Amino acid sequence: MREMISLNVGQAGCQIANAYWELYCLEHGIGLYGYLTKEQKATPLNRAPSSVFSETNLGKCVPRTIYADLASDVIDEVRTGPYRDLFDPEQMISGKEDASGNYARGYHALGSKMIDQVMDRIGRAVDDCANFQGFLLFHSLGEGTGSGFGALLMDRLAEKYGKKTKLEFCVNSSPRTATSAIELYNAVLTTHATLEASDCSFIADNEAVSEICRNKLGIELPSHGNLNHLIAQVVSSVTTSLRFDGRLNGYLEQFQTMNPYPRLHFPVVAYSPVCSTTTLSDGSSRIHEITMSCFQSGNQMVRCGPCSGKYMCPCLPNRGDTGRPFNFSVRHQPAATVPDSSLGKSPRAVAVVDTWSTISHNFDGTFSKRAFVHWLERECLGWDALCEAREDIAGLEAEYKEFAGEDTVGDRSAMMRSLSNGGIQ
Repeated sequence: MREMISLNVGQAGCQIANAYWELYCLEHGIGLYGYLTKEQKATPLNRAPSSVFSETNLGKCVPRTIYADLASDVIDEVRTGPYRDLFDPEQMISGKEDASGNYARGYHALGSKMIDQVMDRIGRAVDDCANFQGFLLFHSLGEGTGSGFGALLMDRLAEKYGKKTKLEFCVNSSPRTATSAIELYNAVLTTHATLEASDCSFIADNEAVSEICRNKLGIELPSHGNLNHLIAQVVSSVTTSLRFDGRLNGYLEQFQTMNPYPRLHFPVVAYSPVCSTTTLSDGSSRIHEITMSCFQSGNQMVRCGPCSGKYMCPCLPNRGDTGRPFNFSVRHQPAATVPDSSLGKSPRAVAVVDTWSTISHNFDGTFSKRAFVHWLERECLGWDALCEAREDIAGLEAEYKEFAGEDTVGDRSAMMRSLSNGGIQ
């Protein structure tokens, strides 16, 4: 197997990492201390996948991952949590001051002080690989560290490891769940900064994922833990072909080659079936039903109109007791579920990705009033940078509409005139 390294940035990135590494350990039979369980040792293939775990001389399985946060609170929870012995302490890099929800602080003021340490640790992790294939970056689009430091890290990765695949798993908070007044600015700025460096960006909308938890799992007030466990199931499914043997092998590069438009690399992510511990236990989910449900908005983790527009390149990694794949991977290993996550087991599961073309237009309403722009200007990021980022996003939307056969000349021209006049109307 070819190795990949997971990079977890900021509060959201680190908390999602906690959920998917717990899931990985359950799927591969690895205990809290990093050693294979007795049950796993008794199986014919009693080794953890080298793609995501390295193995010490004593047989301990160590995740190929790095946690990085400008503050220490979230990483301290990992250092003292139940999986504290699973990770190498040098994989945990934290600072003493957070980015205060500000992209500019994460990218410039504070991020510049930590980036060399993180890159040095990444370099050693890459050197430990025999056949390194690329990175998975987990971060938020809206929070200061996830957006700012995440963008800075992606810049450095593109500079040093330009030919290696770089996939993002991004969390985008909706206006209803936003905790910072400038999250919209942060999201546009980090999308602009990473657009050319990232090969594929899987985006999950907090509000859409919350709705899935309410409607499918019966959780009236979903916690961040509930959301993270559901996102972890998607991460597990996307990486299944990289971790398990199957009829068809998968590599990170396939996420690049299946899309003929490199800039249009923002798939809509869906997962099926999403069921509670009480609604599905008899293995009755049919392949046709779970496949079709992935094209319904109730199973998609970002708000969009699944029945409008065009599908560019759907991809369905199938797991468990299933039939032929729609695209490139089938694994007989069924999806595991974390205890107390409210998710029920299913003998079959499928995750679908489809390109999407919506970046929140709420940015325009705030930006036209110059509201909160001074928060960024205090950190040496001014009006011109916001205009450039917004223009790039407008270009991205125009490319999506052009692919769908829509006329975009008028919309783009109006937006550009508005920017040149000092604001978006």
